[in-house]
Amino acid sequence: MTSAYDRSYLYRAQKSLGRMLDFAVHELGLETEAFWTLFLESGVADGFGRGESRLLAGMSGIELAYEVLDRTKTKYRRVKKPVCRDEKGPEYWAAWALAHYQWLRGLAFAEIDLIAPIKVVVGMYSPYHEMDISQFVDEIDRLYRAVHPETNLRRMRERFGISQGDLASISGVSVRTIQEFEQRRKDINKAQLDTVYPLAQALCTTIESLVERVP
Repeated sequence: MTSAYDRSYLYRAQKSLGRMLDFAVHELGLETEAFWTLFLESGVADGFGRGESRLLAGMSGIELAYEVLDRTKTKYRRVKKPVCRDEKGPEYWAAWALAHYQWLRGLAFAEIDLIAPIKVVVGMYSPYHEMDISQFVDEIDRLYRAVHPETNLRRMRERFGISQGDLASISGVSVRTIQEFEQRRKDINKAQLDTVYPLAQALCTTIESLVERVP
């Protein structure tokens, strides 16, 4: 799985998104969930997640907040002298952590919001802000798998209307291997090309459609 933009931009992306939400809530006085909904609906979230340079590297967090409000035609009053907030509170941390997760997994912010709404993530501030970011990633992965218990392979196979045995016969991949992929006992993302390609061909799909975005 390939991230939307180079890792060298990640630090700035996290800081910008964190500052954006913190500024919107604490200096513009907007409600956290309401502003995050505007962020998702404005197109800024999609562009940011795709790595659009203007949004990712060309704007500060404050400018991103204004961009969201301008695009959604939301009325607001500009802050003449924004406060430089050194304390990274729950809102800052939540957006900062989501920027990392979105970059790592390549999911759209809107997809992540379905499994971990911003209110839930803000509520994770304690104790996760004191932990390594990998532990936050593990928890969001767990929530994702709870919502999406079926692997892409199983979903595609059932949509195609064949059994594991049928797929094994057509593809030449053993039933045991197919079962291990579908039960997540073996990671299809790490499988050899000569294993995944026959499965994709047998299901008339692409290798990319069988890869798990969340391992």
